[in-house]
Amino acid sequence: MGFTDKQEALVNSSWELFKQNPGYSVLFYNIILKKAPATKGMFSFLKDSAGVVDSPKLQAHAEKVFGMVHDSAVQLRVSGEVVLGDATLGAIHIQKGVVDSHFVVVKEALLETIKEASGEKWSEELSTAWEVAYEGLASAIKKAMS
Repeated sequence: MGFTDKQEALVNSSWELFKQNPGYSVLFYNIILKKAPATKGMFSFLKDSAGVVDSPKLQAHAEKVFGMVHDSAVQLRVSGEVVLGDATLGAIHIQKGVVDSHFVVVKEALLETIKEASGEKWSEELSTAWEVAYEGLASAIKKAMS
């Protein structure tokens, strides 16, 4: 079974909720660093700070990550596969030293952040939609890394 219209709608609606509150970007990176403190140096906007400090670069990166997952949902529904819009993503992830376990941490942080953003609209169905979309994106990035 492919990615459904309903799954895409779930991702779309919660993506809009995420974008309404810049605090969710800070939450996202706090979760990542709590789960994998050693990743701090991988993010240029975090490596020289004492912790997660809100900044335009942090906001832009979080919106890019969540936006790419959102775009992946659209691609999965339309074509059943995710094609990276940025051909440099594989090389960037290699340069930063990203390994498989980092993709797991980011997925967990993404899901926890979307759960917070969605509030009472959160459901297993919503979680699954984001998870499938993220896995599609992660798979495309890993392929570009090989």
